[in-house]
Amino acid sequence: MGKIISLWGLLLVSIATSSFAQEYPTKPINLLIANTPAGSVNVSLRMLASHVEKRLGQPLIISNNNAGGGSGAFAIVAKQRPDGYNLVAGASTPLVRIPQLRPVPYKFEDFVPILHYGTMESGLFVRADAPWKTLREFVEYAKKNPGKVTYGVSGTGTPQHLAMEFISMQEGGIQWILVPMPGEDNSIPLLGGHITAASIGSVYTHHVTAGSLRLLATHGERRLKAFPEVPTFRECGYDFINETVMVVAAPKGTPLPVIQKLDDAFHKAMDDPEFVKYMGTAGNLVAYRNHEETKKYLEDAYVRLGKMIKDLKISMEPAKK
Repeated sequence: MGKIISLWGLLLVSIATSSFAQEYPTKPINLLIANTPAGSVNVSLRMLASHVEKRLGQPLIISNNNAGGGSGAFAIVAKQRPDGYNLVAGASTPLVRIPQLRPVPYKFEDFVPILHYGTMESGLFVRADAPWKTLREFVEYAKKNPGKVTYGVSGTGTPQHLAMEFISMQEGGIQWILVPMPGEDNSIPLLGGHITAASIGSVYTHHVTAGSLRLLATHGERRLKAFPEVPTFRECGYDFINETVMVVAAPKGTPLPVIQKLDDAFHKAMDDPEFVKYMGTAGNLVAYRNHEETKKYLEDAYVRLGKMIKDLKISMEPAKK
C-alpha cells in the first residue's frame, strides 16, 4: 500500500510539473546579466532576449550586476525560487573559475545551465612595430631578458592571465611582470607602449586590421576565421584553451520541461542575422550547446580549471600581512 501511495504521489507531481511547463511562462521573466551594460555579453543577451520574448509571449525584465566579476549576479539568482522566472546570464567565469579562486555565497551545483550560446575568443597581442613575429620569438626573448617583459590582462585569475602563467610554468618559470588593466578598453596601455604585450579579448583584432597591433597567437580551440594565419596556443606547443563561454542558467531545481522550453527559445533566437553579425564584430564566436551538453562542458571545465589554478598557484585573495 505504501508503495502505491508513493507512486501515486510521484504521478501527481509529474502531472503538475508537466502542466506548469505547458503554461509557462504566465508572467514576465527576470534576466539578471552578470556583466556591465557596455560589454559585448550584455549587448548580445539583449539582442537574444528581444526574440525570446516573442517566442515565449512574455517580456524579459533585464538588469545588470557585475559586482565581484559577475559573482554578485549569480549569488542573487542562486537564492531565487526555481520556477523559471529568475534567470542569470553572462560569461561562465562566475560558475567555473571565481568559486575556485575566492569564497562566494553559492556553489557550482546551485545552478542548472539552460544553454551555451557563444564562445569568448582571446589572444596575445603586441604592437605592430614589435620585433617578435611569432609566439616562440616572444617567449625566447622573455626567457633571455628576465624582468623586462610586462604583460597586461583584464584581471588576475582571468583565462588570459592563466594563459601566460601556463606558458611560464611549461617553460620552467619566466620572470615577466603581470599588469592588471581595469577598464573597458584594455588595448590602450599596449597601444601607448606602456606594456610589452597584452593577453586580452579578440574584440581588439580591429587594431590588427588597422595595422597598430600584431596578434601572435589565440587561446581558442580553433584559429580565428578573420586571421587564419594566426596559430592557437595549442598549435604553438602550449596545451591551453580559453574555456570561457556565454551561458544562461537557472537556480537548481527548476523543472526540466521549463529548462527545455527556455533552451529552445534561446536557441532559435540565435538564428537572428543581426545577432550573428554582432557576435563576429565583437570578436566572439556563435556556438551552441543545449542544456545537457552545457552542463557536461561546464563540469569538465570546472575540474580542468581547478587543477590548473592549483598547479599555477593562482589566487585572487589579497596577500596576508
